[in-house]
Amino acid sequence: MALSASCDTVSQKRTLSSLLAGRVVKRPKQEDARRLQEAAIQLLEQQQNLCGLLREVGNTDPCNIFRTQNVEQKQAGSEGATSTSACSLLACELRRRASQLGVPAAALSVKMMLERLMEITGSEEEEKRRGLLTSSQRVQLCVLLESSRELLSQGALCPKLLWQEYRRDQRLPNLEVVYHLHFCNILTLKYIIESDEEARLWLVSQVKALCGWTPPHGDEETKQVQRKVLSTVVGVLVGSGFELIQEPAAADRRASLLCCSVLDDMLFWLLDTEGKSLTLQCAGAGAELWIQIFDASLCGVSASVETLQRFFTHSLTQTLTYKPRLTVSDAIALQNEWTFAKANRLLTSLFRKLAVIFSVEQLLCHLQQVLETHEVNWKHVLCFLSTLLVYNPCAQLSLTELLSRLLSSAFEGYDLENMITAFLLARQGALEGPAIFPSYSNWFKMSFGGGSGYHATSKKSLVFLLKFLSDLVPFEPPQYLKVHILQPPYVPVKHRSLLMEYVSLTKTRLADLKESVEDMGLYEDVSGAGGASLQPQCQAVQDVEKAVSLFESTGRISATVMEASIFRRPYFLARFLPALLTPRMLPVKADARMSFIEALKKADKIPAAQHSSYVESCQKQRQQDGGAVCLDTNDEPLEVLKIQLQEFTELLVEGNDGEMSAQLSRISHTLSVIFPGRTDEPVGRTVIELHTNTPLSPELHVKVVRMILRNFCQCVLDTSRANPPNKQSPWASRFVSALLGNTQLLTSLIHGLWDLFHNQAASLSTAHLLGLAVFAVHLHACMPHGPLVQLFPPTLPEPVGVGEALSSALVCSTHSNMLFCVRLCVAALCYGICRGDSLPQQQQQDYILNSFYKKLLYLIPRLSPETRGTPITAGGLIGDHQEENPPGLCSSATDANGAWRKTAWHLWRHPAFRQLENTPQYQLSFSEWVAIELRVQRSEDALSDPERQEYQQWACWELYLSRPEEQGGCGGDTRILCSHLLNAVMDQQLSNQSLEKLHHRVSETGTCLPDILSRLQELVYDMEVTNLCRGSSRPDVSDFLLESVSQRCSSSAPPSISTVLSLQHTLSTWNRVLLALPAVLLVKVRSEGGRETLECDTLIEHVNQHQRKACSPVGLLSCHLTSHLLRGVLCAGARCRHSREEVNKAWSQISLRCPLLLVSTAHWWERLSPVLLSLWRRLCDGEPLPEQLQLLADCQNWACSLEKGLPSSPVPTAAALLLAASLHRAWRGRGRNQQGFSAALSVLRPESSTQHRQVLVLLLFLCVKDHLSSLLYPQERSLQTATDLCSALLLALVDSADWLLVFQPNERGVYQPIAMVTSDELNRLMPWAFYSLLLQQSAELLRRAACCPGFLHTSVLCYVALLQLFLEGDALTPAGQPDQMEPFRILSRAKQFLLRVIPQTPPTALSSSRLRQLESQCADLDPEVASALSVHLDPHSLSPEMDFL
Repeated sequence: MALSASCDTVSQKRTLSSLLAGRVVKRPKQEDARRLQEAAIQLLEQQQNLCGLLREVGNTDPCNIFRTQNVEQKQAGSEGATSTSACSLLACELRRRASQLGVPAAALSVKMMLERLMEITGSEEEEKRRGLLTSSQRVQLCVLLESSRELLSQGALCPKLLWQEYRRDQRLPNLEVVYHLHFCNILTLKYIIESDEEARLWLVSQVKALCGWTPPHGDEETKQVQRKVLSTVVGVLVGSGFELIQEPAAADRRASLLCCSVLDDMLFWLLDTEGKSLTLQCAGAGAELWIQIFDASLCGVSASVETLQRFFTHSLTQTLTYKPRLTVSDAIALQNEWTFAKANRLLTSLFRKLAVIFSVEQLLCHLQQVLETHEVNWKHVLCFLSTLLVYNPCAQLSLTELLSRLLSSAFEGYDLENMITAFLLARQGALEGPAIFPSYSNWFKMSFGGGSGYHATSKKSLVFLLKFLSDLVPFEPPQYLKVHILQPPYVPVKHRSLLMEYVSLTKTRLADLKESVEDMGLYEDVSGAGGASLQPQCQAVQDVEKAVSLFESTGRISATVMEASIFRRPYFLARFLPALLTPRMLPVKADARMSFIEALKKADKIPAAQHSSYVESCQKQRQQDGGAVCLDTNDEPLEVLKIQLQEFTELLVEGNDGEMSAQLSRISHTLSVIFPGRTDEPVGRTVIELHTNTPLSPELHVKVVRMILRNFCQCVLDTSRANPPNKQSPWASRFVSALLGNTQLLTSLIHGLWDLFHNQAASLSTAHLLGLAVFAVHLHACMPHGPLVQLFPPTLPEPVGVGEALSSALVCSTHSNMLFCVRLCVAALCYGICRGDSLPQQQQQDYILNSFYKKLLYLIPRLSPETRGTPITAGGLIGDHQEENPPGLCSSATDANGAWRKTAWHLWRHPAFRQLENTPQYQLSFSEWVAIELRVQRSEDALSDPERQEYQQWACWELYLSRPEEQGGCGGDTRILCSHLLNAVMDQQLSNQSLEKLHHRVSETGTCLPDILSRLQELVYDMEVTNLCRGSSRPDVSDFLLESVSQRCSSSAPPSISTVLSLQHTLSTWNRVLLALPAVLLVKVRSEGGRETLECDTLIEHVNQHQRKACSPVGLLSCHLTSHLLRGVLCAGARCRHSREEVNKAWSQISLRCPLLLVSTAHWWERLSPVLLSLWRRLCDGEPLPEQLQLLADCQNWACSLEKGLPSSPVPTAAALLLAASLHRAWRGRGRNQQGFSAALSVLRPESSTQHRQVLVLLLFLCVKDHLSSLLYPQERSLQTATDLCSALLLALVDSADWLLVFQPNERGVYQPIAMVTSDELNRLMPWAFYSLLLQQSAELLRRAACCPGFLHTSVLCYVALLQLFLEGDALTPAGQPDQMEPFRILSRAKQFLLRVIPQTPPTALSSSRLRQLESQCADLDPEVASALSVHLDPHSLSPEMDFL
């Protein structure tokens, strides 16, 4: 019993294989072979179930499914021998049983295999539900197929019969079973396809099912099997279907067609799936998996390169021509919806796979061929073009060439198909944005906007183009129609009527679309880009903002607005004005918008009722406290953008360049939703307005800008960990380029960067600083010809590039500002140099911002004294400090933890950094250096006062003095150095006001102006000492200084209020500088014949030409300036051997030729005399005071005695002007004693002597000057006092004709020098003073004046000049003087007075020539006065003898 049980147990546990294996290890004896065979046969006879026997053949260990690949060689040999032995025995048994049954052994083996196969795979329903075999089933199937392969090798299995029996019951083959049959080389898939007539049907369905089946989660083995099965199927289909066979047999042709048909069915299934879905998520994973199988890795494994190319070409053609239901008109209308960002990702992924092994030229050539020979699906064609452009940056040039060929062919044969193809392709490229392809407006202008366009060869070509455009009108989106209207094709003048017909048709179509030309914005950027056009209301708002901005910058209503108010009145009244007059809370102080509205109202461009309604609405708004601001709080696009940016970062880390380009296109599309402005660049360079004083708004835009910059910084850090800048992909350039198509977005980005650099530098980490530096570099590199930036307030004179605008935000005024600036610029320069390391020199410079480079040329030597020993010159570093390859520059460029000093030191010595100094735009000139230095705040400087002095002296004397002029230096000339310092000091003073607007902190604690003035003083002293050592070989320092200022004060601009104010500001600044320079340098000392003489010509010319134009008060130099000039005369005189004599000569010249200095000296003498006398005693110890200075004192004493009513002393023998100035000072500066004034007039009777009369006339001039000054500056003068003095002097001089010369600037005779006392503007107002004073006099004085010789002539000339003042808008308005007449009343009364005087004047008072002259002057201005002159002073009544008068 026990033995029987034991045997049963052994028989249950020991299989045939194990039994055989146990005996393999023993070497059987030859005589035992027969016994062994008989025992095996006996055992097989007992096993009646062949399937069970087959089940036992082989090893069913699941771990050995790929035994031949994974088991060690020794085991493989042993088990292989065992398997072979088992299969050999199995083959013998099959043959024996087949012989018994009378059937072929192959039939029996097929039957046995199929039974075992069905047992393994289960029912057909289970197969459908399961998709692929389980791991256990796969092991059993592999064991079965291994045995079958051995049977096949022994001729005991027929593959053809196996497939016939397998398909007998119309059972759908399991695709994995087919794969294993193919893999084990039992039944190849090619044979199955060739032999099975229904292969196409079941194969397509099975492939679709397998694509759509999803393996269990985490089952990686099944996923690999699924991909391997599909790859094998595709490889066989491609190899069989597209292999080029010379003279193929009929069966091969049939198989080839069948394979192509299967692949086409799968492709059509994919395209149908894409057409039903909008996104990849809802398209199903099946189609996506099938696309992934389309891989170039099939090449060389299942198909050759040529075969794969033929397959991809065929598939691309099938895709482009699939279901061509859309017409050309549909494509024109729907094209905006077929951009890459809007296209289904299934379709774009398919195009990527099909295009990967072709060049761009091959793809476009094939596209052209398909378009010429097939009916196409325009959606697929245009999406394919977009995908090609997005994933291949070089495709732009190839597409441009294709468009050129199409247009040339179209106009050569007047082919409409090529024409429409070119237009559709060009528009599709433009829809992807300017970073991908030029805008449609630019393309249209380049193709048809000039006389060399394709259509300009003949009238027939022109008619062809216009006919084509006219045919498109019913289907065109409005943005293209606007391009054609506002940028029409070039048409010769004789054919303009043809163009006007098209324009009329287009305007009609736009009106039908409710987008008529009348609703086009005044400043609209006409675009062919996709997306909906701006609504008229939105466009009007943009027009208003632009118009207000232009008004603010120019002070005038722009011509565009004025023209619109006349020629586009419907838009102006219905759109523009309502947008402008939107009610709001009006500010207390009028802003630019209020001023613009007021200017339009004055120009009668705003209806009175509409303006009144606006004012009332604004008042209600203020009462209701309507201060809330409505912001866009829609976060949906923000969330989408956030996800897209995160996905881009992940793709960047993976290094998937193609997908990165596609993701950037999607990001660009999302941004176009957030920033709905037009995405097309207008013709020409636009100017972006950057209002630095206003925060960026709305809040959504702020969030987007911060998100973009934050993501970019993160991307920089991620890529920098893997590779230095010169080994990174061009991801950063593509990222930045994708942002540049939208002007509104670009403006927000630049505004955000400017705000970060200028206002939030302290809050930026090192990582942020590095990322922003890289962003600024690529922004500069991507925009060499992009928009310019105009800062508001306008701190820069004109619009500048983006790099220069961002650089203006980097202030170098304090220690903290300098540190931030140098760190940012060092990071930007290191990155730029490394990024352009492998590029040509010209392209390298695209990555290096010259403004940042100049900042470093200024900051590195200032903050790192050790670099001053290695200054940069055109030839590189001076001395033996050059390094060919400084270590670590590229790694330092993206090192967020590196010290800036070390990096800056490496950068300073880098060859590429040195070579940039050879390029003019990278050279920091001395004038630029001084301008930056002047803005440093001394109290917050990084340097102490001694350190700053040492640094400035090094820069002036060692760095820039010897540097050649063409490199920004001074060429060794100290005069050039001095000129730069002088100009910089004056420029800094003049621009102080605008600087305070931008950098308001500069004026709080003081700039380095005192330091620079000290350097100027040192330099001037050095120049003077050098000249003294050289003798008179070089021009004097005084000439140099005064000529430098004269050049700044000379202007060719016509006189205006702005030029006058600018000149006064310049002279005021110069005077402050002048007072800081040694007075002795202002007067030249000539040495001729051993005698030193003073030469004051340059000084006199300077005062006469320039200083008199900026006097305050009018006609007087300041006391400080007068003292400085006189001290210069005395100090220069002291250098002469005959000091007293030379000072007398110099002052005599001044008295005769420089009346302003003479009058000013007399006016300030009371304060000047102690200073000058003390100076003279120190300079010329023991010498008496020069006679001319003593004469000044005598005149002052004489005038004071007259003013006090003391006994009269003799009149000094001085110039009449000096006496008059002394008297004027005595009465104006003291108590204004009326009795003393009357007594003085009695002493100085005009009839007593010519000198007395001249003194009184000159005194009258000075009093008239005071009268005008009182009208101009009422807070400085007493008008009544000046008027009283003038009246008294008029009473004394009324009988003499000399007083009339005061009011005739061109006919003053001996009094002509007084014109040099006041400015030309004040001299032009003398006619006003004439009538202003005369009309206040008594009737008796007016009667006596009328009898004065020349009175009528002077009166008429003054009246004519007064009329001209009114016509030119220069009439004087008496401010703050309620007792003064209005300007028009003075003019009216002057005319009445003149009309009364003319009849009272005898005819002999004027000669006929003078009368004709006066008549001609009055004829145009006032015909009534001219007629009165003609009637009452008829020249015909005069005798001929009087004509000589």
